[in-house]
Amino acid sequence: MNNLLYIVWNPSEGIELGPLNLRFYSLMFVVAFSLGFYITKKIFIRENESLEKLDSLFVWMVISVLLGARLGHVFFYDWEYYSQNLGEILLPVRFKPEFEFTGFQGLASHGAAISVIIFMYFYSKNIIKRPILWVLDRVVIPVASGAIFVRLGNFFNSEIVGDITTSPFGIKFVQDAISKNKAMEMTGIGNPKEAYKALTTDPQFSTTIEAILPKHPSQLYEAFGYIFVFGILFYMYWKTEARNKQGLLFGTFLVTLFTVRIIVESVKESQGGFENTLGLLSTGQWLSIPFIIAGLYFIWNSKKQTV
Repeated sequence: MNNLLYIVWNPSEGIELGPLNLRFYSLMFVVAFSLGFYITKKIFIRENESLEKLDSLFVWMVISVLLGARLGHVFFYDWEYYSQNLGEILLPVRFKPEFEFTGFQGLASHGAAISVIIFMYFYSKNIIKRPILWVLDRVVIPVASGAIFVRLGNFFNSEIVGDITTSPFGIKFVQDAISKNKAMEMTGIGNPKEAYKALTTDPQFSTTIEAILPKHPSQLYEAFGYIFVFGILFYMYWKTEARNKQGLLFGTFLVTLFTVRIIVESVKESQGGFENTLGLLSTGQWLSIPFIIAGLYFIWNSKKQTV
């Protein structure tokens, strides 16, 4: 393992614009929603839908994704903690052991998927007046593109990393291996940003960096897989008659995206949840199976729209 020159990943938190710091994770969400808006606008124009309804869709999507992802993390992965700290569920802070601004670090894609489906049902009934599957067949295209950038954001945050590996794809995630408090303690620097910088630039800490074990960049694996998911859906909508078969695009999205998730989970570090109770698979894999089954159902039952 020591003979390989692994990449040492220790990025800054974001881009500094004077007193403001534009965090890469937040920036990836902005890119995801902006690209999604652009793609959906093209779809609405093709379908002769009012762009006023697109504005409403954008708002509904932002709320559903963020709310669902947060609640998904709370209930699927960390309910034991949040059941004792209910005030932190929808707040970007931690009260114990001391008050700390954490941001919304816990976001689960399975929760986002459930929330989007629910919100799109009400959007289809009350705003666009189209069948729910018509809406879902179209929103999954921008959702797939957005998933790519969300995982890139995870990579910048050095979170949701993979298992330890000896493969040449391994990366040494400094900020995953060494906590902020530990970095400040080791360097004697009170600012975590400067402490991490010292760890990777000061020769006296070279042995510390060498000791960090490389892990699979599972976020990049997943993002790469989602590129193919997006490409398949994009081609099906624009180049085939798939858009005229209700549920086909939505079903294809569920099967392909969550198959990617199951595959990548096999090399991903445990995220907790109920996997220890059920065994065999990770929490993310167990949660993906129902989505794949549902996707196969929609593909099998897809049929021509009635005009």
